[in-house]
Amino acid sequence: MAGCGEPLEPPPTSPQEPRKIRIGLIPEHDIFNQLERYEPLARYLSEKLDVEIELKILPRYGNIIDNFTEAGLDGAFFGSFTYALAHARLGVSVLARPVNPDGQSTYHGLIFVRRDSGIQHAEQMQGKRFVFVDRATTAGYLLPLDYFHEHGIEDFRSFLGEFYFAGSHENAYYDVLDGKADVGAAKNTVYKRLASEDPRLQTELMPLAQSPEVPENGLALKLEIDPSLRDRLKEVLLSMETDPEASAVLASFGALRFIETTDADYEPVFRYAEEIGLDLTTYNYRNDQ
Repeated sequence: MAGCGEPLEPPPTSPQEPRKIRIGLIPEHDIFNQLERYEPLARYLSEKLDVEIELKILPRYGNIIDNFTEAGLDGAFFGSFTYALAHARLGVSVLARPVNPDGQSTYHGLIFVRRDSGIQHAEQMQGKRFVFVDRATTAGYLLPLDYFHEHGIEDFRSFLGEFYFAGSHENAYYDVLDGKADVGAAKNTVYKRLASEDPRLQTELMPLAQSPEVPENGLALKLEIDPSLRDRLKEVLLSMETDPEASAVLASFGALRFIETTDADYEPVFRYAEEIGLDLTTYNYRNDQ
């Protein structure tokens, strides 16, 4: 026992658990390509923030909405439509998005066919097999819905011979290229990445229509995140282009830099949904229903 007047020793403390931010990733590419692209960025942010960044790749786009709370996610790199849905249903708030090597920070959707398919307009798609990406994507679903609507095709299910969901933009391109589907819809930035490695996409595929420009996949966080941590994360992302340590990370990610992003940047997506009568708060984005 300590003597009278002697200072008491502080009780032993257990090591504090490291803080962690769980970030969800949509299946734009296959799982290995996604990890190869995002893991260097996660390590960089972890070091700069002294916070562990854990990545979780979800098997389909709608899982971002379904599993955001169940999976304990703190944020995600949302596609334009998944962000619109998550903002309406979960209240997430976007921070930043990448600028691609060509200087663009937006993308558009493409409807495409094989050049030798003989399909040149909507009417010739009747009875054909169409590959969508996911019901929760702008390029891989909203675009063709609007395209069919503009051409007087109100029920694509009875108009097409068959349709299915590829799950990723990459799969949609290759399914049309390899003849598994007659027509497809996907985002142009994925086409550019694939075509730079596989010239068959340039020589054998042909676009028929494209959507308005919408924001590239942006990082958004739930509102419960500590505001100071949110601000620091945003600051680190926006200052990467001036940090020599970040040059290799940006190159691996396929970006020149990150830029500030707000809800106003998603106005084309909200307008797109409104024009085709889609209520974001009740929209059924599950592929199997």
